[in-house]
Amino acid sequence: MRAIVTGGAGFLGQLVARRLLEDGADRVTLVDLAAPSGDLADDPLIELRLGDLAETVATLEPADLVVHLAAVVSSAAENDFDLGMRVNIDATRALLERARAWGTSPVVVFSSSLAVFGADPHLPPPDVVGDDTLPRPQSSYGVQKLIGEHLVADYTRKGFLRGRSVRLMTVAVRPGAPNAAASSFVSGIIREPLAGIEAVCPVDPDLPIIVSSPRATVDGIVTAARADDASWGSRTAMNLPGLTTTPREMAAALDRVAGTGTSRLIRWERDPGIEAIVASWPARFSTNRAERLGLSSEASFDDIVRAYLEERG
Repeated sequence: MRAIVTGGAGFLGQLVARRLLEDGADRVTLVDLAAPSGDLADDPLIELRLGDLAETVATLEPADLVVHLAAVVSSAAENDFDLGMRVNIDATRALLERARAWGTSPVVVFSSSLAVFGADPHLPPPDVVGDDTLPRPQSSYGVQKLIGEHLVADYTRKGFLRGRSVRLMTVAVRPGAPNAAASSFVSGIIREPLAGIEAVCPVDPDLPIIVSSPRATVDGIVTAARADDASWGSRTAMNLPGLTTTPREMAAALDRVAGTGTSRLIRWERDPGIEAIVASWPARFSTNRAERLGLSSEASFDDIVRAYLEERG
């Protein structure tokens, strides 16, 4: 099997690439602005295509699987509308057109987001969001992701490809430096205190947030890639499982796992702009489709912290 992973040098991209290689992929092409570090950089089964996706896409040879992770994330897409449109919509359509041109109907996994759902100020929010809940994005990023879902569905309906759109929950704990996502603090308030560094939580400590570990997120992406058409079912996007928690509960889990007092390095300093974005996202989901495919979330945030410590070494 030949696979392409856009955003392949990113955290999730590298995890997905490693999983595909473990599953026997013959070659994995990573498309990104920069090269990955570590083992993937030297793996003979890894091919790199460096550069802007909209420009690089025309050089991509046929593949059996495309995992599309590249995106301008939430706050960045909100602050730079044109950049978000160019990357999240124009480059996505260019990638779908490239897959269509191969004439082989490859599997395309599109990473969407819980941001396609939002709190419409004129309508009551649903208590629980299901796979068939009407999306009501309240940010440019959410709108752009929803457009991507519809494009993938229509290219699938036309038989150009076999699309699998999965809505990712906030992924935690991510290693490395913070990114431009509004939800970046969710990893930061765990990662930084564990490294002895102060971190800022910019939202209400009791704001409900739904999270997923890197492992569970990659499980969802790879399961979508492997699913046959009958098992996948509807062309509409599928919600991946997540764990509903709050920053206060996350801080308590940090203390339970890493030692009492670790969370004292969290500074609670609300940022109205970030809080408005994050608070517009729902925090309680039903994930019946994903569960039928054998997917699940962690049982507790303590497990997510432990997993991060184990992987960090």
